[in-house]
Amino acid sequence: MADLVQYYGTGRRKSSIARVFLRPGSGKFTVNKKDVDVYFVTAQQRVAARRSLGIPDIGETFDVITTVRGGGVMGQADAVKLGIARALMVFNPELRKALKSEGLVTRDSRAKERKKYGQKGARARFQFSKR
Repeated sequence: MADLVQYYGTGRRKSSIARVFLRPGSGKFTVNKKDVDVYFVTAQQRVAARRSLGIPDIGETFDVITTVRGGGVMGQADAVKLGIARALMVFNPELRKALKSEGLVTRDSRAKERKKYGQKGARARFQFSKR
């Protein structure tokens, strides 16, 4: 039996985690067993998810199978973007330079700041009045 050829990459953004598998194929793109246009509703989300495929111009040669968990929809789209970029680097390490120049290799480490004890929130304080 022939082995399945696929390339794997993990993408993270805020609390979203995307597992991305690239398989040689016709350019089919599924997210959580749904078509990408059905899962990501707005055009901004679709563009963010597909951004890594446009750089090396090889988007039509791979089928993209993705499972995403956690976070909001925009965070999930950015997680998919990073996962695709990492999977492409597994496929061909020479693509790293092109992906890095577009800023697709770096993980966006921004996340929600934790609430501190004795305070109302991460930065907000309780109102103070002397009298």
